[in-house]
Amino acid sequence: MPAGSATDILEDARQAFASHRWDEAREGFAAAELKALAPMDLEMAADAQWWAGYPDEAFDTLERAFLAHVEGGDRGRASFVAVKLAYFAHRRNAIAVGRGWLAKAESLLDDQPESPPHAWVALMKAAYGLFAGFEADRVRDRLEEAIELAERHGVPSVRALAMGFKGFNMVNRGEWREGLALIDESTAAAMSGEVEDREACDVYCNTIAACTTLSDYRRAGEWTEEAERWMQRNSLGGYPGICKVHRAQVKKLRGDFAGAMQQARSACEELERYRVVDAVSLAFYEIGEIRLRMGDLDAAEEAFARSYENGWHAQPGLALALLARGETVDAFDSIEAVARIASRDEASLSIKLHQAELLSAYVKIAIANDELGAADKAASLLQRIADTFEQDALVARSLAARGALQLARNDPIGADGSLGESWRLFNRIDMPYETAQARVLLAEAKEANGDKRSARMERQAARTIFKRLGATLDLARLSTDEDTPMDAGRRVSKAMMFTDMVTSTDLAGVLGDSAWDDVLRWHDKAVREEFTRFGGQEVRHTGDGFFVVFDRASDAVDAAVAIQRRLAKHRKEHGFSPHVRIGLHQTEATYEGGDFSGYGVHVASRIESAADQDEILASEALIGAASAIRYPLGEVRSVSLKGVADPAHVQSIDWR
Repeated sequence: MPAGSATDILEDARQAFASHRWDEAREGFAAAELKALAPMDLEMAADAQWWAGYPDEAFDTLERAFLAHVEGGDRGRASFVAVKLAYFAHRRNAIAVGRGWLAKAESLLDDQPESPPHAWVALMKAAYGLFAGFEADRVRDRLEEAIELAERHGVPSVRALAMGFKGFNMVNRGEWREGLALIDESTAAAMSGEVEDREACDVYCNTIAACTTLSDYRRAGEWTEEAERWMQRNSLGGYPGICKVHRAQVKKLRGDFAGAMQQARSACEELERYRVVDAVSLAFYEIGEIRLRMGDLDAAEEAFARSYENGWHAQPGLALALLARGETVDAFDSIEAVARIASRDEASLSIKLHQAELLSAYVKIAIANDELGAADKAASLLQRIADTFEQDALVARSLAARGALQLARNDPIGADGSLGESWRLFNRIDMPYETAQARVLLAEAKEANGDKRSARMERQAARTIFKRLGATLDLARLSTDEDTPMDAGRRVSKAMMFTDMVTSTDLAGVLGDSAWDDVLRWHDKAVREEFTRFGGQEVRHTGDGFFVVFDRASDAVDAAVAIQRRLAKHRKEHGFSPHVRIGLHQTEATYEGGDFSGYGVHVASRIESAADQDEILASEALIGAASAIRYPLGEVRSVSLKGVADPAHVQSIDWR
């Protein structure tokens, strides 16, 4: 190695870190030899490994940084690193390990002047108390101590996190207006750039959790959009798996099932990799909820089972899936024990608030089992929660539950009023699936009142929403003898992209399992980031390739070019990246249950198979739909596609 080159490599790694080029920074610090790095460089290397998607490496490197700080006599910085290690351990549910590191952090500060690390220790102690269920007053006192220390010593990350936790604590105590004000302030600080990246992500996650707990989905959506912009600006795509769970929740409620599924699937992969076990179950639960709304009961139940395996009760989704199959008794038995906890008089306000969605489902299932007394009790509790927290979504759920109960008790006039107000509230806050469900019940009420014309109009309005969302099971149930039966799926025109790694089996054999897993992880992350940037929606991931759809053909072309250029750049700068072939086709297909099917999909996949290594091969239909393509095109050629009767006319897109 030439003289001075190690210094150059290290400086390049630091610059890559400062620019959030995480993969480049990780590789640079490794090339500079981790064992020879100074303690602060080790901390940067650990952060780069974390954001690049290598949490186990980050833990090891951070432990090295801790020892280096101790050996260098910097007890304050060693304490700060110990707090980080406590945090990492807590996130992967190694509670005893986390407590050990926190105790180590605290002991290092004995007899030390008050300093920023004291603020971090105070914050972690407060956080442990919050999540361990300590008394609210005790948690509040610890959080206020952390805020005071952060303000005294200029630690904005601690201040923002502590304010957010304090706000969440206040929400759980019923002081939700004041709590939300604190949460908004902490999130604004996190998004402003004054808070460190990881802590900013945690602030955001806390914010969305508080908003969804309160059913304040409008506020959750606003902060989600702001956080997405912030994460894109800062190249943060790995750790925020839990953030993606929250984004999936918001997108699901807004009716973007494809976008929600993409976020939830990505969250599962990231959370399992980072071993954030307390959130993996929630990610699988969201997949189940999305699949349930799409009408894919088998996939929904499979996801709910995975959620249960990872520690979540998977309710009310699991019970609603059983109800959808007509297994009403099993559905009631499944949900009753969980709902009973929320209905106890001695249950805390926060428990009742967390169970609002469950109570809404319980009313529906109890009515199906003719358990009207149980349904009435749950509906009354839901109304008290709505009256206390004054959120439109809670009020809408309460009105829908009351309307369903009024229908069951032969009070269609009362049901008409409750359900009419319910769907309008759901519609105002952009919850289309709930809007349609309420309108289906409203149709029943109007029919019972003798207003058959309005009943048909309500069903048609609900049908239109279900069809747009792809809620196939709900759509099928609305087909009656009086109405024209609807197709289970809907025909849509999409630009389709199929990608595939070339000779991936051979590469896996050469590299070995461990190295090949790293290659696959990097490939998936890089390709996803590029097609997502251009509005692509992931339909399927086959292990070494993707099926993605776009609304616009030009976006599909731009995404394909961006993918090939990114892979080529990495190959040039780092010596290796997989070779990929890409096929593009514009076609109509049937959209059902989150998937696309039909002859055109088959053609699109075969066009990808006809492409050469590193080639983008586009059909005549795609090129025509894209209008003016700003990249050179190859000569039109005719190719025979397996299983396709007529030759396809295709052109290669020169992305270089």
